[in-house]
Amino acid sequence: MSAKKSNVNDKNARFIYKDDDAIEKPFNWAQVRRLLIYMSPYKKELTPVIIMMILGTLTRLGIPALVILAIDQAIAPDNGNGPTSFPKLYLIAAIMLVLFIVQWASNTYRIKYTNIIGQKVIYDLRHHLFQHIQKLSFRFYDKRPAGSVLVRVTNDVNALQDLFTNGVVNLLMDCVQLVGIVVILLVWNFKLGLAIMITVPLMFIVSTALRKRIRFAWQTVRMKQSRINAHLNESIQGMKITQAYVQEKDNMSFFENMNEDNLKSWNKASALNQMFGPIIEVTSAIGTLILFWYGAHLIQSNEITIGVLVGFANYIGNFWDPINRLGQMYNQLLIAMASSERIFEFIDEEPTVGEQGSAKPLLSIRGDVKFDNILFEYEKGRPALKGISLDVKAGQSIALVGHTGSGKSTIINLLCRFYDPVEGRVLIDGKDIRDVTIDSLRSQVGIVLQDTFIFAGTIRDNIRYGRLDATDSEIVEAAKAVHAHDFIMSLPDGYDTEVEERGNVLSMGQRQLLSFARALLSDPRVLILDEATASIDTETELHIQEALKTLLAGRTSFMIAHRLSTIRNADEIVVLDHGRIVEQGTHDQLIARGGVYNGLIEAQYRFLSA
Repeated sequence: MSAKKSNVNDKNARFIYKDDDAIEKPFNWAQVRRLLIYMSPYKKELTPVIIMMILGTLTRLGIPALVILAIDQAIAPDNGNGPTSFPKLYLIAAIMLVLFIVQWASNTYRIKYTNIIGQKVIYDLRHHLFQHIQKLSFRFYDKRPAGSVLVRVTNDVNALQDLFTNGVVNLLMDCVQLVGIVVILLVWNFKLGLAIMITVPLMFIVSTALRKRIRFAWQTVRMKQSRINAHLNESIQGMKITQAYVQEKDNMSFFENMNEDNLKSWNKASALNQMFGPIIEVTSAIGTLILFWYGAHLIQSNEITIGVLVGFANYIGNFWDPINRLGQMYNQLLIAMASSERIFEFIDEEPTVGEQGSAKPLLSIRGDVKFDNILFEYEKGRPALKGISLDVKAGQSIALVGHTGSGKSTIINLLCRFYDPVEGRVLIDGKDIRDVTIDSLRSQVGIVLQDTFIFAGTIRDNIRYGRLDATDSEIVEAAKAVHAHDFIMSLPDGYDTEVEERGNVLSMGQRQLLSFARALLSDPRVLILDEATASIDTETELHIQEALKTLLAGRTSFMIAHRLSTIRNADEIVVLDHGRIVEQGTHDQLIARGGVYNGLIEAQYRFLSA
């Protein structure tokens, strides 16, 4: 498990995910601009949306002005213009109807296409993030649980949907509307307009005090959700172990604590969010009181008409709505910032194993492999390999043996360039593998692991994963070569049998046979077998040994194994101990030497005969 078990009542004792600590960065608009870059490919599609937004805003601003004209020039009988003028009233009403229709049409267009564009932006962002994490090195995944990575690609990207689908365009619309209303109010009556605006600074002073608290509250929510996802992923992966050790109650108790923490953090963030609404409402009420109190005074002094007062009331209603939406938009922006910081943290992560700008494709290789004085550390100051030098000729089979932790798998990881050595070089056909493209290297190196990963899909698709352009007949040939064909045909749908994630409907031995077929189909020049026969029964292993003769012919191969039958026929056996090569030679030579290898073989005999 990825964390230490402790007291169940300690909510944070068992799982500590360092990458999910709150990101203590100040709010900055540069990050907002970075998000908006994802909208730049859709400038042409946004142009008519913005035009519709401006048109809708202008019609909304024009309607209260028509109300003023209707009251002062067509309805009010005591304003010096005589009795009600019905023709003028009908004309104004007709114009208002047209404006309402234009406003409805423009808003419908705006809402529809901002949602379409927003979903495209979310698609691009998620694609970019997933594409980037595909390129990140093993060191990145070594220190992060899978659930933590999953939540960045799903929950955190989803949290940006409102920002991109409505937020940006609505922000522009509300800003234009606010500016228009302020200009109109000051033009109609500067003193009344200014009196109403006195409440705006008060609102911003109060709301500003909440901003930092809201932002960090939503960061905490994202952190808690990430930890829940990480724990869920680990719990599902380790369900057999949980049930085998009867730890279900402990697991449920721990999850309940995490879930409760998440609920509390969400409630806190939501409560802070909801404080903006009452602030706007109180400010709006104060502004309305000022309007009618001071407006009545101005009417009595004949500085404004009743129509102007009614028009001001309409504009004030339209003024506080965008203010309220802007407050909600800012909350939305804070939520988006909490998620975007976590997304960009991953996007800004640079692969520790990368290609040089001058890297060239590795053309078809012979298979000469050389490890030149390799020093490697997973953690600084704790070397896993110490001065490893090994020269392997094309076509040779090399068996790597040694106790657990001796460095066998590390050698394989360096050969595949999952990691780079701290010192020394790995060469293939005399070329440093850091000077060639990673794809061209790994496409010529096949690997079969003990813990074979089977993808959800058909048997055929899992074998074809070794070479996506392989024909059905080539897939069958590869399966027959490793003696997988018979068990495949015994399945309900043969090669079209659907297997679930990790191939749980198959035995471990069957999964390994599929992995052999996958590796054979890829036709690599260098083949790696990492405990590849460990879970195969003795009868199947006899078939596998025959298949290996075909599979290994003409290929450079590295085999990590403990079974004598797998390693005794290797051209050379390399014995490792604590990151160093302590013995090297054929099976007979090492047995005759009576050293470490001989001790390992004798221990295996004692175990089998016990």
